[in-house]
Amino acid sequence: MRLISVLKRLIKPIFYSKREKELSRAFKNIIGFHPINLKLYILAMQHSSIAVQKEKGFKESNERLEYLGDALLGAIIADYLFARYPYKEEGFLTEIRSRIVNREVLNALAKKIGIKKLVEYNKSSRSNLSHKSLYGDSLEALIGAVYLDLGFDNCKKFILKRLIANHYNIEEIVENNTNYKSIVIEWAQKESKEIRFDIEEIANDSRYKLFSATILIDNTPMGNGSGLSKKKAEQSAANECCETLKLI
Repeated sequence: MRLISVLKRLIKPIFYSKREKELSRAFKNIIGFHPINLKLYILAMQHSSIAVQKEKGFKESNERLEYLGDALLGAIIADYLFARYPYKEEGFLTEIRSRIVNREVLNALAKKIGIKKLVEYNKSSRSNLSHKSLYGDSLEALIGAVYLDLGFDNCKKFILKRLIANHYNIEEIVENNTNYKSIVIEWAQKESKEIRFDIEEIANDSRYKLFSATILIDNTPMGNGSGLSKKKAEQSAANECCETLKLI
């Protein structure tokens, strides 16, 4: 009891402004825990477009927390799938993890849980940002903040109980394979077919890039597609190929 009394005298009370109290409640609603170091969570919501330059030219933004959160998310999901599917091969586990942590999926999830309202960025330069991943990146930064503030166990609880359990249907993800490229490649391997993708950049300006892809099987074009990245263009072409070959 005496030790507790001494600790209470040593620990200085934290006084939050009205805005900080609102932010603390908002983060608590998202992660399920009261933040201890609120500054970490605020930093997790600060995009590099509004970064303030510190000593030695370092610009403080959420990028370092995003790096940490990305690694934690991947590891925790890998561990979860490893335990859930003890008899599945590495390829299956990798594929399902990639669907769970897919950038578009994370972006939609971040908006759903309220991160969109908390992210700070330079709206005037939004056209020059990779804004399609803005909220998903901030979600990963939030995961990094939770880990640094509350430890690994609470970080794992946040990911598995607040995110996975509430917003993912794992069995549905397993059954609904939308990775058309992997479907075609698997089919080609079974049928001993040669497969390749021809990629061409068809547009490139300050706002976006656009790519075109053609999938060839034994040098015969079997599908075409386009997208804002090479991967998306390949998926689009593979989708058309899957329909042609009646693989889906």
